[in-house]
Amino acid sequence: MRTPKRRRLYLVLACGLCLSAAVGLTMAAFSSSLTYFLSPREVVAKHPAEGLSFRLGGIVQAGTVKTTLSGETPTTQFAVTDGRAAVPVVFSGVLPDLFREGQGVVAIGSMGADGVFHADEVLAKHGAAYMPKDVEQSLKAAGKWDPKFGPPPDASSWNTMQVKAGS
Repeated sequence: MRTPKRRRLYLVLACGLCLSAAVGLTMAAFSSSLTYFLSPREVVAKHPAEGLSFRLGGIVQAGTVKTTLSGETPTTQFAVTDGRAAVPVVFSGVLPDLFREGQGVVAIGSMGADGVFHADEVLAKHGAAYMPKDVEQSLKAAGKWDPKFGPPPDASSWNTMQVKAGS
């Protein structure tokens, strides 16, 4: 025999089950669309799985930009560095107008079996005072830049710079 108390209990349990299922499905959909940020130093240390999509941020290393044509599509090879490590990147397509050596960039893509980051999208610095927050933090952690002393150093000078002790 069902009493009103028992019916309320079943209703609360059914609502709890539906809410749990909705939250679980939402979290599953959300986690599959996340794109994590890694600096070049973290990529070298962690060796992300082949095909795992993530954002790679840093500075375009001086002297590494090479562009070739594959049919009518430009393919650009360059390295992204944070001052401690560099990761080779390949991008097929038209780069942003502001892309150049020594410029802050964030590339979205995945590592290939060849150890090269294959970018699907490249975002470049878009203002005189703008640098992606993740890139800025990576440069600070590498001891290559302290914002209280002015703008970030030119990437071409990084090979001669000394990293602060304890970094």
